[in-house]
Amino acid sequence: MDWMQLLDMIMHIDKSLGLIIQQYGTMVYVVLFAIVFAETGLVIFPFLPGDSLLFIGGAFCATGAMNIWLLMALLLVAAIGGNTVNYWIGSAIGHRVFTHDYKWIDREALQKTHAFYENHGGKTIILSRFIPIVRTFAPFVAGVSEMTFAKFQFFNVTGALLWVISLVAGGYFFGNMPLVRDHLNTIVLVGIGAAVVPIALGGLWKFSRKFMRKS
Repeated sequence: MDWMQLLDMIMHIDKSLGLIIQQYGTMVYVVLFAIVFAETGLVIFPFLPGDSLLFIGGAFCATGAMNIWLLMALLLVAAIGGNTVNYWIGSAIGHRVFTHDYKWIDREALQKTHAFYENHGGKTIILSRFIPIVRTFAPFVAGVSEMTFAKFQFFNVTGALLWVISLVAGGYFFGNMPLVRDHLNTIVLVGIGAAVVPIALGGLWKFSRKFMRKS
């Protein structure tokens, strides 16, 4: 298997996880750990699957193909460790990231995440777990913005627990239902919308109140 085939399997993890388990056996834990760690820990991999990986992983645990407790433990370590590495990278680079043109950073995603962080502060680290792209950049921005490490880790661990347990457990209990399995991508999008819409409405409400005060 070449790298392009492997990348295609990773990007379509909801359809290929069964094949990965067949071909690699228990090494599937290492593969899933690496994907989650890379998506949360390295800003060059925001395109990797996160939510669908956790959900479909839980579904395969329900069939006995994987152990749910081992999977949850490994993914928690990957999610917490990835965010921590990302925070350290952001802290090391500092505010230079906004003035230098780093080709390996998606500047548009960075600016959007920074604006999100400015509006919502520390809870961004928790909320971002459920929002693709923002999930990858939030810990990096926290490091750049010089959030204290202790405060960051509180939100980091809390967000990881909510993200991993809710999605893996959701996949375990509902992932093998035909209706859910056949419409997984739609369900993931609805879930993302459920997380993003209240935040957007809250931001719009704050903006409208400021606008009304000025007028």
